Amino acid sequence: MASSNQRILVITPAYNEARSIAKVISGVRTVLADADILVIDDCSSDDTAAVASEAGAAVISHAVNLGYGAALESGYIYAVRNGYGIVLQMDGDGQHLSEELPKILDPVLSGGADLSIGSRYLDGQAKYHTPLARRAGQKLFSALIRLCAGMKITDPTSGFQCLGARTISLYTSGAFSYDIPDADMLILAHYAGLQIEEVPVRMVERSAGISMHSGLKPVYYVMRMFLSIFIVVLGFRRWKRYV
Repeated sequence: MASSNQRILVITPAYNEARSIAKVISGVRTVLADADILVIDDCSSDDTAAVASEAGAAVISHAVNLGYGAALESGYIYAVRNGYGIVLQMDGDGQHLSEELPKILDPVLSGGADLSIGSRYLDGQAKYHTPLARRAGQKLFSALIRLCAGMKITDPTSGFQCLGARTISLYTSGAFSYDIPDADMLILAHYAGLQIEEVPVRMVERSAGISMHSGLKPVYYVMRMFLSIFIVVLGFRRWKRYV
């Protein structure tokens, strides 16, 4: 049964996305006219916040750059405080297409899932070009998710997601990984008894700006994710001993 709270908030973490954010907001308005839009400006040095506000979105601005996960968490907290029962999240650089939003919304809106994930690779949707090293990392974390949680997730790094009320509650309980939330949060959600569904979507490649996967960031990401998964699994096993 679907949640009685059907208010929808679309959250968009953004760092120096002044060139693309207005188009992203306009696209959401076209597809989901009744949804509200929140842009979390993670201390951009450009006019991201002003452009987003002028385009009609609500805006939260971080005083310092806190990173992608912290920006998402700010959006989740905003959703709870303002009574939203469903959160859609998408990037502000145009990679996530607004016309694909209904695909990830439907499983949660119908009550069939607590969390739905848009996958670039499910059902032959692999036209998105992914560098070899990054794709190898995605496959590695897919394997870890299957090992730790028994789930098949083809796109564990996808930030194109829809969260229902139970997922929002979990992620605002203090358990959310504010750094780089990916495979670790999917395992945590599974351990918490949430229903997770992956759906095929189309994405486009980032055309400009600085990727979070540039430089030495992938090395940090892999090490950080291994540690976070270890903590989640260890914590769950300890909890199981006492219930």
